[in-house]
Amino acid sequence: MRDVSTFRLYLLRATYLLIVVGLGVGIWPAILDHPANLEHMRGVVRSLLGAVTLMALIGLRYPLQMLPLLLFELAWKAIWVLSFGLPLWSTGQFDAGTRETWNSCLFGLVLFPLVIPWGYVFANYVRRPGDRWTRASAAPPAPAMAMPAEPLASHRGA
Repeated sequence: MRDVSTFRLYLLRATYLLIVVGLGVGIWPAILDHPANLEHMRGVVRSLLGAVTLMALIGLRYPLQMLPLLLFELAWKAIWVLSFGLPLWSTGQFDAGTRETWNSCLFGLVLFPLVIPWGYVFANYVRRPGDRWTRASAAPPAPAMAMPAEPLASHRGA
């Protein structure tokens, strides 16, 4: 396993804090005080983003264990930009909401690759063997231990 520098750990914590504050300030008021007739998918998106802020809080304490959250953020932003953002941009169909998402995604696509410790990611998520897929086989029974002929106390001085 590759060691991650203290500087990189603080950089990761700063990124999690940016997610907590930057996303949390806007999303949690919208979660806690929403109209009763909120569109279904808007509620789903708010819930998902609220969960991301909560997971980022855990990342402040455990920055390496929460790396999958940053990989998730990087992945969804890349998918959105490539699949939705670029086609809309190329045809000039950006509205204010699309422009905001575009800017947020591009910021993440620049930031996350810079702060993610890629050596650690490759060592722990690519090279390291994965968990087993089947139930562990029962270990053969251990051989019975023979009792010593003399009490253990007699060997103290030796």
